[in-house]
Order: sequence, then C-alpha cells, then structure tokens
Amino acid sequence: MNIKRQVVLALFGGALALSGCSQHSKEALLEQHSEAIYLKDGWIRDPYIYLDSDGYYYLTGTTPLPNDPREETEPYNTGLDAANMELFGKPSIVGHKIRVWRSKDLLEWESLGEPFDLAEGYWAKKMPDKLNEKPASDWRLWAPELYHVDGKWIYVHTSPDPVKGGANLAVSEGEDMAGPFSFPMGDDMRNKHDPSLFKDDDGTWYLLWGNTFIAPIKPGFTGLSAEPKRIDPSDRVIGHEGATIRKIGDKYVHFGTAWSTDKMRKGSYNLYYCTADNITGPYGPRKFVGRFLGHGTPFQDKDGRWWCTAFYNGNVPPVSKEGIQNKDLGETAQTINEQGTTIVPLEVKVLEDGEIYIRALDPDYALPGPDEAQQFE
Repeated sequence: MNIKRQVVLALFGGALALSGCSQHSKEALLEQHSEAIYLKDGWIRDPYIYLDSDGYYYLTGTTPLPNDPREETEPYNTGLDAANMELFGKPSIVGHKIRVWRSKDLLEWESLGEPFDLAEGYWAKKMPDKLNEKPASDWRLWAPELYHVDGKWIYVHTSPDPVKGGANLAVSEGEDMAGPFSFPMGDDMRNKHDPSLFKDDDGTWYLLWGNTFIAPIKPGFTGLSAEPKRIDPSDRVIGHEGATIRKIGDKYVHFGTAWSTDKMRKGSYNLYYCTADNITGPYGPRKFVGRFLGHGTPFQDKDGRWWCTAFYNGNVPPVSKEGIQNKDLGETAQTINEQGTTIVPLEVKVLEDGEIYIRALDPDYALPGPDEAQQFE
C-alpha cells in the first residue's frame, strides 16, 4: 500500500487512537522516571518545555492557529508545505502565532493564549510589503522557544513565510508575555533557522542556529558580538536542525537532530549529542541520545531529573511499538509518537573521566534501529 493511501485510510477509516493514560497512571510514570509519558494532546511539532523560577513549566512549539478544525481532520498533517502537499494535496496546518501553555506538575496544562504574532514582529515592521504579498493563512512560524530573563520574556523562532529567513528575537517590555515587544537583534536575526539561546556560566548569552552555527550576543541582546563559528562533532555533522546546548558537569553538550538513514524523511527522527570543554569546541564524536526524539527539548524537572520532549513526525500514521527495536523504518519517515506532546525520561551521568553519558531510558527509544546509518559503540 502506498504512503498516501495509508495516511488517507488512517484519517478517514477510524478515530485517532491516542496513547494517553489516566491521570493516576501518569503521576506514577512521572515518579518512576522510566517510561515515556503522553502529556498533552493537540497538533504540535518541536515541543519546547521551559521550567521557570516561578515554579511553572512553560510549553510552546510549532502549532496551528487556535481552533483550527484541521487538528481533528488532518492530525497527521506534517506541517511541512512540500511534504504536506504531496501527502494531502493541502497546505501546511502551521500558523503564524506563538501559543503557550503552563503547568505546575507537567500533567495539567493551562492555556496562556497567543502572546506573539508574526504580524507584530521585526520583519512586519521592516518589510510590510512582504506581509501584504501573501494572506496570513500562508504565514508560517516554526520552532519557537521562550525564556524569562530579568523580568522580561524573550521569544525566538524561525519562519519561512512571508519573509524568507524571517526569524525573530522578541523581547517584552516587562512581565506581560504579550508585549509590547522590542527587537534589539535587528537584522542579525535574518536567516537564523531554528534559533536557540544558551546562557553560559559567566553570564554571556549565545545564539545557535542552522545546525550548527554559534555566536556570542552583545549585552541587552543588541546583536552578535563576534563572527559566527560552526561547531560539529569530530566525526561528522551533528544533523540538520533543532540544535541546542546544555552545560552538564564541566562539559558543553551540543544536541542536534537528524534522520536515522542520513536521508531526508527516511527512517526515524533522532536526537544526537557531542561534548566539548569549550563552548566553541573542539567537540568529540557524535553520540546517540534516543530514537524518535528529534528536535526534542532536553530539560530537568523540579527534582533535577532529565526528560526530553517528543512528537509525531512521519509520513505515515504512528507505527506499533511491538517489535520496534528490531524494525527497519528506512522506507519512509516513521515514528511511534502520537500527535501531541510526549516526554521521555533520560539517563544523564557524569562519568569518572568527566565525560557525559546520555541515553533515553524507555527501551522503545533507547536503541538505534536497524536503519541507523551510524554505528555506535
């Protein structure tokens, strides 16, 4: 059966089978920290979870506009224009606003609305004609992240339309998440695909993008303070998107995303990492974090335990977990993740030599599949 027919039958042949479970069992799984947990339904890609000092977890990601009926009718809409037209003959479901939710316990989520819209971004002010060339239904806002810094909210995201390469770094004037906003980075945010921020121990902020370039940021987020430098593992590229950095022990841990086969939209969408003593490298060899964890957020909960977000990214509906560890998925993009936000527990250890070990704990995510192009120790 061809891929398009599989999708159509899944959409119109029956109800979406979510991998949710009761609130009580989710609480038990959180406590156990050993299995993946389906946290929240709703169409989302690139889910990003941020634990703020106020005790709330904040969730955002690539999303449709609120109340878009396609969340129900097209749950497996890839969100990518080219792939979506091929599979559905319809445009991407992705909208032009950042949507945010918050939770005290990772289980109950409260909507905080849509605090940012491309219509109020830097490029809307600099290139208003570009926004007028396309209807708002064709604007796309991808991979947002949020940070709470010195009483202000900072959002970063990438965008292919209506301004190509029109990424924003928006800073609120105060505690109101919905702005008004300033854009102190100005043109320095142009062509910054999948931007992510990292604050080093000395207080310096860095911008990462493009899998992966890195550059320090001037105080006040007023631009880049040095020429960008490309950072890669010692043995190959880290991936093609979704880069981020964490400091664990004395090491800088650089995460990146790639398809298992090293071919676009073939196999599983995975997360990898490498480590270095200095933020700009040199970095060691690429290592494996987890299968189906591509463009996930590694984050710590209130107890210091590590998790990674996961989401549906495939050309066909989610495949069965039965026998998944030995199943070759190389024919097309495939995943076990249902549409919605899932978190997967990670084992993170500082070894005796100071090196960092990271691996998904859930067996369905922990091992590279037979379609993996790289051989790992």
